[in-house]
Amino acid sequence: MQALNDQKIDQWTGRISLHVKSEPEQFFSAGFELHGRPERGELRLIGPLGAVLGVLRWSPGEAEFDSGTAGNLQRFDSIDTLMARTTGAAVPLPALFAWLQGDIAAAGGWSADLSRHGEGRIAATRIEPLPLVDLRVVVDR
Repeated sequence: MQALNDQKIDQWTGRISLHVKSEPEQFFSAGFELHGRPERGELRLIGPLGAVLGVLRWSPGEAEFDSGTAGNLQRFDSIDTLMARTTGAAVPLPALFAWLQGDIAAAGGWSADLSRHGEGRIAATRIEPLPLVDLRVVVDR
C-alpha cells in the first residue's frame, strides 16, 4: 500500500463499502481495483464471487459506467454524478486518492480517519449534506 521510496502510487486493490443513512438506508459493498489519478482513471467493482459488477471510467469533463451488459454504457458529465448514481453518494475522488496515499485531504462535509492507514484501512464519514454517509476501504497488502 505504501509507495516505495516515497513515490506516489496510482493503483490499489481491496474492498470498499458505503453506507448511506437515508430513508430507506442504502448499502454498497464490493471488491475494487482502482487505477489512475483523480483527473483520469478507472474503478473496477468486483462481486464476492469475482464477477465484475461494473467499471467506472473518468477523464476531464466526462465519466462513464459500463455494467458489462451489451448496450448498457451510461455516460455522465462528471465522476461525482457517476459515483452518486452508482453507489448512492458522491465520494470525493480527489480526497479518496489522497487518503489512499496516507495524506489528510479536506473534502467538503467529509471527515477521514487515517489512524489505521498503516494496516490498509481507511474510514471516512460525510456529515453534510445529509444524509450521513460512512465509507470504509480496506486495501490489499
